[in-house]
Amino acid sequence: MIRVLVADDEALVRGGLRMILEAQPDIEIVGEAEDGRAALELATRTHPDVVVMDIRMPTLDGIEATRLLLGSGTPAPRVIVLTTFDLDEYVYEALRVGATGFLLKSARPQELVTAVRSAVAGDMLLAPQITRRLVESFVRRPPPGGSASSELATLTNRELEVLRHIACGRSNAEIAGLLYVTEETVKTHASRIFMKLGVRDRTQAVIVAYEHGVVEPAARA
Repeated sequence: MIRVLVADDEALVRGGLRMILEAQPDIEIVGEAEDGRAALELATRTHPDVVVMDIRMPTLDGIEATRLLLGSGTPAPRVIVLTTFDLDEYVYEALRVGATGFLLKSARPQELVTAVRSAVAGDMLLAPQITRRLVESFVRRPPPGGSASSELATLTNRELEVLRHIACGRSNAEIAGLLYVTEETVKTHASRIFMKLGVRDRTQAVIVAYEHGVVEPAARA
């Protein structure tokens, strides 16, 4: 059973999220928080697998709450940031502090369910329109190879290809289909990428890809 904590300052939104997620046989809601501070306290008591975190909340916003939650040094849940705002700085800051996924509140209910399951599976999920905005922003940086770190230089051509797909928010299954390989092969490539880059997960790998210009304009497709 996937244990989920919902944090949003609007009671109606929290109720809607609860209704969507509790309708799934493999998901249970372990708590609701109306601000970031309450989310931190509830997470400490309930130990959720996933926190669905709104960005704009009183007392402590979702970005800072995520940073504190994931930087505590103890086993931390996955965090899916849910907001009505698709501004680049929010997306980037959410990913930088360790969020696993980023969805708009206009997303369909099934997208939320998929995001929760993907988070537990270790996949990162970004709404397609958010991925496009990120790519359009970061491809203005130096082209691949211009400022790549020594760690990036150790990646093979296939690993770089897999990293670009990961940076576009594609799942292991989607990457496998595009590259005509098995999902297990993609997982093996991903593990090697994380090890070579010295990152803990897909989210940190995406940040490295964006910051060093690995994602190219062609990745918009």
